[in-house]
Amino acid sequence: QVQLVESGGGLVQVGGSLRLSCAASGRTFSSYAMGWFRQAPGKEREFVAGISPTGISTVYADSLKGRFTISRDNAKNTGYLQMNSLKPEDTAVYGCAAGSYASRRPNDYNAWGQGTQVTVSS
Repeated sequence: QVQLVESGGGLVQVGGSLRLSCAASGRTFSSYAMGWFRQAPGKEREFVAGISPTGISTVYADSLKGRFTISRDNAKNTGYLQMNSLKPEDTAVYGCAAGSYASRRPNDYNAWGQGTQVTVSS
């Protein structure tokens, strides 16, 4: 099964930008949809964005559309989440996941990375 490793998290100031990466192992990355979720301490997991296996289709949380952009480079076995105009409420652990299709529901994904911390300072 595909294994995922996130990177690119860190500390950023309000209004800044950050790009997260999700590196996948295996030969079948291009057959998986990819999603990004986030979870802050004491809060439930929240859907961020999803992308189809070929990148043709994308889906975003309504509250984040316009600031966040999901993409993928199948030749590099890597997915990305570009985050712009960051706000303190974006602070969370961000994780990527692989599944059959780009879904807003975490149960539709089969493999998960360990997560990477994003902290937005005010």
